[in-house]
Amino acid sequence: MTFIECIESQKSILMEGALGERLKREYHLKFDTYVDMAGFVYSEAGRIALRELWNEYAEIAKTYNLPFLATTPTRRANQERIKSSCFDASIIADNVTFLRSVQQENDLEMYVGGLMGCKGDAYTGVGCLSTQDAHDFHMWETSLFKQAGVDFIYAALIPSLNEAAGIALAIQDVKVPYIISFTIQENGCLVDGTPISEAIQYIDSITEFSPVCYMTNCVHPSIVYKALYAPINNCELIRDRFIGIQANTAALPYAELDGSKELKISDPVELAQAMLKLRDIVPLKIFGGCCGTDGRHMIEIAKIV
Repeated sequence: MTFIECIESQKSILMEGALGERLKREYHLKFDTYVDMAGFVYSEAGRIALRELWNEYAEIAKTYNLPFLATTPTRRANQERIKSSCFDASIIADNVTFLRSVQQENDLEMYVGGLMGCKGDAYTGVGCLSTQDAHDFHMWETSLFKQAGVDFIYAALIPSLNEAAGIALAIQDVKVPYIISFTIQENGCLVDGTPISEAIQYIDSITEFSPVCYMTNCVHPSIVYKALYAPINNCELIRDRFIGIQANTAALPYAELDGSKELKISDPVELAQAMLKLRDIVPLKIFGGCCGTDGRHMIEIAKIV
């Protein structure tokens, strides 16, 4: 089954839970100033930690007979940051190869995604690009993910319509199935003030090779519920195209969470129930975890969906 066929045919799909916070707090790994987690594939400690976390999440998916999505830890590994670091362009392919090796070790339906992010600040939108600049800037990454043979590209934590549109056009050029995941607020808008429904409508209208679907990440499901319940998002387009969440465990706005020294953790059952409640509004099918989640949360999410 291809990635697109999986998205179209499956009612429930498990996406990985948190990596970053767990690598930091459980494994005490030091993140690179420029590429963040992407360099961990070059250290024994990093490879062991990543493999243990992905295997844990994969085993949960297998136990509950769910397809599994996992993505390379490359959100900050864009062309500009890699050039400033001690790494080179091969870091993209090396991350894909490593995650593919984890896939081969697990006997389940699993898809390998290439993770990319915005150029600026994902939580405030500061430094985000125009559509044309985003297209030009992100072509480098999308081409490398294409060459590395990912099953899909995952553009995550995208706070502005212009950069999201540019990313979509860049991925369209390489023809790899992709998901755009927005940074959203409870008023129903992206961080830049664009309603979610309008962002989806615009990106779909300017692309012939459109995203497979849209979703959100690093946000509590109760905030997403308010966002999708807003009148501006009460439309068929949202119900058709917005189908996933990688949830964090704290029902707080980004401004309070970003850079917090204390990890905000909520009850795994309550988080799973809050995620499932989103099906009252949209036919949610991709369920993953972000900051604060661990195996306990992913078990309850897999169990309830």
